[in-house]
Amino acid sequence: MFKRYNILILFIFLVSCEKDINLVPDATTQKLVVDAEIENGLAPTVILTQSTGYYANLDSSVLNNSFIHNVQLTISNGNKTHLLKEYKVPVKGGFVYYYSNDPASPSTAFLGELGKQYTLKVNYNNSNYTAITQIPDLVKKMDSLWSLPIYPIADSQQVKLMTRVSDPPGLGNYIRYFTKQNRETFLPGQNSVFDDQVVDGKTYNVQVDRGVNRNLPRERDNYGFFLKGDTVSVKFCNITKAGYDFWRTWEFAFSSVGNPFSSPGKVLGNIDNGALGAFTGYAAQYKTLIIPK
Repeated sequence: MFKRYNILILFIFLVSCEKDINLVPDATTQKLVVDAEIENGLAPTVILTQSTGYYANLDSSVLNNSFIHNVQLTISNGNKTHLLKEYKVPVKGGFVYYYSNDPASPSTAFLGELGKQYTLKVNYNNSNYTAITQIPDLVKKMDSLWSLPIYPIADSQQVKLMTRVSDPPGLGNYIRYFTKQNRETFLPGQNSVFDDQVVDGKTYNVQVDRGVNRNLPRERDNYGFFLKGDTVSVKFCNITKAGYDFWRTWEFAFSSVGNPFSSPGKVLGNIDNGALGAFTGYAAQYKTLIIPK
């Protein structure tokens, strides 16, 4: 009897100690958002936008107006410093604007190389922003691709894609992957980044989930599978710890939107001076499989 009363008193005490926490998102201060990458054998690409309010209604007009134009943007590989040029690509509902190599200055332009470090500098609204990344060596690799039927649905047109991966000895190898289905673009997986805490120094087989377009409603029944007859390409990238931390926390934040029971989290970018986003270096390997019908 006394034990029951003690538990009740403890419960009342804990409830009485609760404190309301009111989080008020900053809906007025716009920040620079940087989405930048450089891959071995390719030119750098940078998309600059400004953040929108937490409760803002997003439509094509808001998105089109979020792009930042005519910015002084340079990238350096330690030997050359190149001023990037702005381009625009037509898409449904407007344009996408990005910065990349300027063909008018070929003497300073360069492509990404394995093992090299890169510094990105942005001058925007009289403020300077800097980000540093590296394209790692391509040490963690795919050995092969194959497909398997989905059991117990033996007659299904859907299949799962498999790959064999070799991880070198020593912790600290991080990867991000993308898939391309037929003529679509490369899309990252729902959970696209992984470390080697469990698989260090091992060769292992793992399923490769089909990449997802996060602008579309999330698939639940067909998520991750491919179809018989598909031509599938996998882009398998070694990335740095900073790149892993950004995409890991970004994907967690994205999947938590609208979930009242999710834990709060912070997206860990690598742009200084309060800007949002990341500059990621990709050591990329590609493999393609035509899935038998």
